[in-house]
Amino acid sequence: MKKYSFKVLFAFALASIAFTGCKNSSGSRDTSRTTGWKINAREGGFQYNSNFREQETPPGTVFIEGGTFIKGKVQDDVMHDWNNTPTQQHVQSFYMDETEVTNREYLEYLDWLKSVFPPDVPKNRNIYIGALPDTLVWHNRLGYNEVMVNNYLRHPAYGNYPVVGVNWVQAVQYAEWRTDRVNELILEREGFLERNTGIAAYNGETQGGTFSTETYLNTPSDTYGGRIDSLQGRVKRDSVNVFAKRQSGLLSPDFRLPTETEWEYAASALVGKREYNNYRGRKKYPWNGEYTRSGKRRFRGDQLENFKQGTGDYGGIAGWSDDGADITAEVKSYPPNDYGLYDMAGNVSEWVADVYRPIVDDDANDFNYYRGNVYMKASIDENGKVQVIDPNTIVYDTLSNGKIVIRDLPGQLATVPLNEDDTYLRTNFDKSDNRNYRDGDPGSTRYFNLFYGESEDSDDPNKRMYNSPLHSVRRDSLGNIVKDYDKTNGRTTLIDDETRVYKGGSWKDRAYWLDPAQRRYLPQYMATDYIGFRCAVSRVGAKAKRNKTPRNVGPKS
Repeated sequence: MKKYSFKVLFAFALASIAFTGCKNSSGSRDTSRTTGWKINAREGGFQYNSNFREQETPPGTVFIEGGTFIKGKVQDDVMHDWNNTPTQQHVQSFYMDETEVTNREYLEYLDWLKSVFPPDVPKNRNIYIGALPDTLVWHNRLGYNEVMVNNYLRHPAYGNYPVVGVNWVQAVQYAEWRTDRVNELILEREGFLERNTGIAAYNGETQGGTFSTETYLNTPSDTYGGRIDSLQGRVKRDSVNVFAKRQSGLLSPDFRLPTETEWEYAASALVGKREYNNYRGRKKYPWNGEYTRSGKRRFRGDQLENFKQGTGDYGGIAGWSDDGADITAEVKSYPPNDYGLYDMAGNVSEWVADVYRPIVDDDANDFNYYRGNVYMKASIDENGKVQVIDPNTIVYDTLSNGKIVIRDLPGQLATVPLNEDDTYLRTNFDKSDNRNYRDGDPGSTRYFNLFYGESEDSDDPNKRMYNSPLHSVRRDSLGNIVKDYDKTNGRTTLIDDETRVYKGGSWKDRAYWLDPAQRRYLPQYMATDYIGFRCAVSRVGAKAKRNKTPRNVGPKS
C-alpha cells in the first residue's frame, strides 16, 4: 500500500514539473511570450488585464446569446405589403434591459441634469428642458386624461411604469448619459477614482466638470473639467496604472438603443423552442402558443400582455378576464419570455436604433443588420489635441417640431464625420453617412438617369427617393424661432433619413401588433403616449457565457 502511494506521489510530482516547464516555455500570464519582458510590473512597462475572464453584466440587463433566426413576418400579414419579408439573419450576443426604462429611472436622469446643469443658468436652460418628456401626449380632444398629463411622469404611483413622451433623440441621449454614469461608478469601485466622486459631481462640487467615458479614454486629463488629478483613487498610489484604458477590460461598452434585428431576435426568444441545432417551429408571440391568454391551470384565461382587446376594450371586464391595466402597466406585471425579458409584446411600443426603410436589404448584409450608420471620429485641433465640449460653447439642435435639444453635454468628446482621407480606397464603406446606402441614393431612385446628363438637377429636393415633408425651423434676425411647415399637398410619405423604426404592440394596439416581426415608423423628433424604449449593450469576447445551458434544452421560463 505504501509502495503504491509512493508511485502515485512520484507520478504527480513529474506531472507538476512537466506542467511548470510547459508554462514557463510558453510564458505566464505576467510574462510576454513575445519578448520575455514582465507584464504589469510595478516599475512600469506594458500594462494589461491578464486576469480578465468575462464581461460584467451591465446593471438592469440580461444576457442574450446571439444566433441565427428568420427575421420578418412569418405568420400574419393581412396587409400583404413588402414591408418586412422574411430574411435569415445572424445576431451577435448582446445584453438588453430586462424591462422598459421606467419613469423613476428617467427621473434620475432628469434630476442629474438639473443638479449638474442648473436650468436657472441661462446657458444651461435648454439642457434640462430639452430632455423633458412631452407630457402633453396624453391630451385627447374627446377624452379626459388630465390625471396622466399631470401625474404620469412624476407621481410615485407611476414610478415603475414605462416612461412615454420621449422621442428617439431623447432616448439616445439618455443611453449616452447612462454609459457615463455606469462607467464612473466602475472606476470608483476599482480605485481609479476617489469614492463618491460621482456624487460630488452630481452635487456640483467639481464646479460643473463631468465624467465622459470617451473623454476619459481619449484625453483623461480633461475629465471633470481638467480636475481629475485631484480625484484620483488608490490605484494612482499603488501602481503605475494612473488611468484605466480599454485594455484594462473594466469599462462597459456603450449603452444604446437596440437595433431592429436585435430587438426582434430578443423578443421572439426562439431559444425556448430549440432542440440541438434547430428551432421546433415558430412563435407568433414572445411566449409559446398561438393565443394571448394563459393556458396554465392556475392562470387559465388570464391575458399574457397589456393590449387593446377590441373597440373600447382596453382591459377587459372588471374583476374577470382583466389584463390589469387600461393604459400602461407596471413593469414585470406579466410573465417574461424565454430570455427573461418583460413586455416585449405589449405595454408600450419601443424605439429601436434603425432608420426606417420598407425593405431589408439582406443581399447586402445578413450579419448584425442595421441601417443608420453615421461614422464619426474625435475632433482634433490644429495643435493635434483632442477637443472636448466646452461649457461656454454649447451647441443646440432645433428639431423639426421646434423642440431644442443639446447636441453634446459639456465635458463630452467633440466629434466630426469621417472625411475622404478616412474613406480613401476602402472597400467596406466610402463615406461617413450610410443611412440611405442602397436605398435613397440617386442610383436607386426613379430618377436614376441623373447619372446620365441631368446632374444639374441632382440637388432638386423634389427628386428624392421618398418625398417626405420638408419642415424646417430657423431663427429670424431677432433670434426668434420661425417654424416653416411644409403644406405641400403632394407629399405621400413620412420616410426620410430621420424616420426611425419602433417595434412591438402597446396598450393602444390590437393583438396583431404583438407579433415581434411587426414594424412601424415615426419621425425621430415625435413622441407619443404609447412609445417607450429600453437599452442594449454589445457583448465583447466569447459568444456564449461559461455556464451555457445544455444544447438540447432551452432556459426555464
